Amino acid sequence: MKFIYYNFLFILVALTSCSNASQPNDPIPKHETFKIQSKQVGEERVINVWTPENYKTSKDSLPVMYMADGGIKEDFPHIANTLAKLIKEKKIKPLLLVGIENTQRRRDLTGFTEVAKDKEIAPVVGGSDKFRAFIKEELFPEINKRYRTTTEKSIIGESASGLFVMETFFLAPEMFDNYIAFDPSLWWNNHYLVRTAKEHLANFPIAEKRIWFAGSNAEDISPYTKELAEILKAENLTNIKWKFSDEPKEKHTTIFRATKEKAIIWTLNKTE
Repeated sequence: MKFIYYNFLFILVALTSCSNASQPNDPIPKHETFKIQSKQVGEERVINVWTPENYKTSKDSLPVMYMADGGIKEDFPHIANTLAKLIKEKKIKPLLLVGIENTQRRRDLTGFTEVAKDKEIAPVVGGSDKFRAFIKEELFPEINKRYRTTTEKSIIGESASGLFVMETFFLAPEMFDNYIAFDPSLWWNNHYLVRTAKEHLANFPIAEKRIWFAGSNAEDISPYTKELAEILKAENLTNIKWKFSDEPKEKHTTIFRATKEKAIIWTLNKTE
């Protein structure tokens, strides 16, 4: 009984908090903020956009990286600062970062579930389909209208946001070219995404996709990230370029910052 309690407590903490990787002392980079009224999620959403240093003085169109947990008090500052550093060091090419600030995080980032305990974490869960539709049908066109963009799009996220990244990879792979997930909450709905991975891969589009994901030592996550890596290895789809970073020395609360640079460099440079 005690094990069940602590197991549920871990799940509750992982999904109810914003990314534990965020720290209040991250300097807030120069950015632009606008609001968009969404019909898909039925509310106004705050969007933060970071552009690289030379964006306003050049005429180049740039790829875009999207992220949930994208508020100023969430993960937006530390990812924007990381991108700025990597661009300055010429480790990646310039790109835009679009952060979506949370309203009801647990609603937006989780898919459906048949598990009673999952449903106890919030008054509303399972809204990822509508959130994904908001991004695709409303946010993509708005960003393309406001900024000079190429067609290349990436998505990055950790924990529940990582779950959303992985769910999108399997259920709507055409949305993004590149997927990055840190310690994704793959236990959701009795590890549904892992259980159905082969089925989704059998119907995967032929376009090339890149996916990088990492697993910490978290007991509720590590078995499923490892299992998913074995599935991808066995299926061996030539158009999916993937990399699993097993991080047994990292905790759920440290893995984002510990691995973010190598994740971004591998994914965006496309050298493997």
